[in-house]
Amino acid sequence: MRQQFARHCAECGDLLDGDFGKGLGRKYMLEAVGLSVAETDVYRALVVAVTASAGEVSTTTGLDTRTAERLLLALEEKGLARGVEGVSGRFAANPPDVALLPRLERRADELGKARSAVSELMETYRRNAWIRDAGEVVEFITGAGALRQRLQQVQDSAREELLWFCRAQYVAMPSGTNQAEFDALARGVGYRVLYEQAFFDDAGGMENIVRAVRAGETARAVPALPLRMAIADRCLAICPLAPAGPAGDPREVTAVVVRGSSLLEALVALFERYWEIGAPLRVTPEGRIGAHVLESDADSLTADDQRLLSLMVAGLTDESIAGQMGVSRRTVQRRIQHLMTIAGVATRMQLGWQAARRNWV
Repeated sequence: MRQQFARHCAECGDLLDGDFGKGLGRKYMLEAVGLSVAETDVYRALVVAVTASAGEVSTTTGLDTRTAERLLLALEEKGLARGVEGVSGRFAANPPDVALLPRLERRADELGKARSAVSELMETYRRNAWIRDAGEVVEFITGAGALRQRLQQVQDSAREELLWFCRAQYVAMPSGTNQAEFDALARGVGYRVLYEQAFFDDAGGMENIVRAVRAGETARAVPALPLRMAIADRCLAICPLAPAGPAGDPREVTAVVVRGSSLLEALVALFERYWEIGAPLRVTPEGRIGAHVLESDADSLTADDQRLLSLMVAGLTDESIAGQMGVSRRTVQRRIQHLMTIAGVATRMQLGWQAARRNWV
């Protein structure tokens, strides 16, 4: 009987080199319907042979007889095999369409539901993860009062350094009202502040800079700044988004708070880039923006000359310089021409370069 069973398998092309387990049966696994590899081999052997005993299945699959018998009983329990009536120990395969297709349909339905559940979970994860991550990086503040309060808080909590971009016209904190800066300076917190040229034309702007520099602020000036910004200890930045000054409704003032992220690193790098090209703002003993006269230049430059240079390098117009120094615009132009002659240059840009190189400002 075993020989007939083996020959029958070979005639069907499913027995390769006498080892059913290494033949075509391995190519059609039925794990999707809950069958193990061994159960798949045994079931396929039954399908090929129509009926078989545990011993015959053992011969064709390479399994030991006891294992083959256990697997046949497992298939019977799962409805894929049945005992042959009147013949003890012999089994027949139930038709695959009856035994397997309903299982496949149930599994397909379960898999469809599982796929829908996974898609829903992924959507929920993405949505919640984005909201959580975005909230950890970016926060929006609305209203001038809320912005003032947050600026006060970050200065009060700062431990090392504040970096500032000060543009002309305030949006929440008028110039000269930032008492938190002086409190922080007194605690030893460093302030590096960049002012744009137009800031000097604001009412009281120059006086407020002098007061801050005298208190310990390190200040520089550039022709223009791209945005308003305050960075505390390089771990948090506040950027008001209002393009202009206080002309609009203060309730509509919006600012963004940026925490540790590549965006914050970019803002710090932006500050440092502008800081490199900024012109230092120093305060003379008389309380003016200018510089002390160096002994080596005492014969060629006066204190007014150095003050004029500092204002010019800071980007002030001739009219603004004249107003700061209490002289006419023509006097400013004449003195600048005199300084160009001393420096041996032909343009104001060259004069600014030489003034910085010779430490005149």
